[in-house]
Amino acid sequence: MDVIKPPAEKSAKQRRRLMMIGGAVAMLAVAVYVAAGLESGVPTIDKAGLWIGTVEHGAMKREIRAVGTLVSEDDASLWLSAEVDVRVDRRLLDEGATVAPDTVILQLSNPDVEQASISADLALQAAQAGYVSLEATLQNELFALRSAAARVDGRRAAAQLQAEAEESLVKDGIIPKIKSRQSAIQAESLTTMFKLETDRVRMSEKTLDARLAVQRAEVASRKAFAALKLRDLQSLTVRAGMNGVLQQVVVDAGQRVPRSTNLARVVDPTRLKAQLRIPEAQTADLRAGLGVSIDTRNGVVPGVISRIAAAAQNGTVTVDVRLKGALPSGARPDMTIDGVIEIERLDAVLHVGRPVSADLGNELALYRLTADGSRAERVPVKVGRVAATEVEIVGGGLQAGDKVVLSDTSAWGNTAQVRFRL
Repeated sequence: MDVIKPPAEKSAKQRRRLMMIGGAVAMLAVAVYVAAGLESGVPTIDKAGLWIGTVEHGAMKREIRAVGTLVSEDDASLWLSAEVDVRVDRRLLDEGATVAPDTVILQLSNPDVEQASISADLALQAAQAGYVSLEATLQNELFALRSAAARVDGRRAAAQLQAEAEESLVKDGIIPKIKSRQSAIQAESLTTMFKLETDRVRMSEKTLDARLAVQRAEVASRKAFAALKLRDLQSLTVRAGMNGVLQQVVVDAGQRVPRSTNLARVVDPTRLKAQLRIPEAQTADLRAGLGVSIDTRNGVVPGVISRIAAAAQNGTVTVDVRLKGALPSGARPDMTIDGVIEIERLDAVLHVGRPVSADLGNELALYRLTADGSRAERVPVKVGRVAATEVEIVGGGLQAGDKVVLSDTSAWGNTAQVRFRL
């Protein structure tokens, strides 16, 4: 049989129960308040989106990474240009065709050039004919002089023999002395005439070459002019001029182009070099002879820096790399490549991945993770030499094995500590 408790006793028991529940709630509130006070001022960060690196002690390579292209060596490409004003009649090949020195790429036309070549040939033929005619005339004149000298010489010899014979007859008294004297005078006169004729022949022989030299100069001038016009005529047939690949044809059939306009470009695909574009801020340690690795995305080729441009353009400096190995198949001019330049190799140094805000020689602060990875503390760090993906640590509170936040933490301000949302 149930005992019925008095109403007063029931009310007291309910008050005690409510007091116990209220005390528990008060204690929980105090605990939450205290915890909140301890965590006040410590921001909470999402750890999932952070880049975290580990401090290491050992070898570190200082490298510069850049993009660029494969280009032809300076003497391994040839631009073909118009020698005169022309019209493009036919385009016989397209880009990518393999060519030899005599391969015809374009056929051009210019009626004036064709007419000028014909006129120059005719003028050359006329000059050559004039030379032959003058030479024949001068030779005939020389032959006439030699013939006259020979006739005088014959008469002189006959007169001299007669004078000698008559001198004997004078001694015998057969003929008077005066007649012998006349024959002697005639022989002397013919001797003088022979000497003069001989001098005329010698003088004519000396002047013969000089008189022909004028006409020879005319022939040489006409020949050079004809050769020039022939070259203009031959230039209407555009040939490759070297073994290689037709890289560009910049004109089309029917197009009129002025003199000296580039028409096509031929390159030797086996003789290429790399050209890298380095940001101007990273060029302080560049020098000729540094080793470079060129990645064509189909293989890696070693090389060395052969030239560094003297001036920057659009914030970058052009660096030429001479390749020391064979290019992989598929490599061609204007192909995009990646290059890694090794500046130096550091041994036994403390280093870590390159933070977003790291600059050479700057003192900065990095956030080091606690052992359990739930928090990160702000630690001062002094950065030494900087590589493409790593930096040398020369001072501060970091040691090998520490994990640090390498992401941009500028939004965190100067907070001494952060906690992570796991």
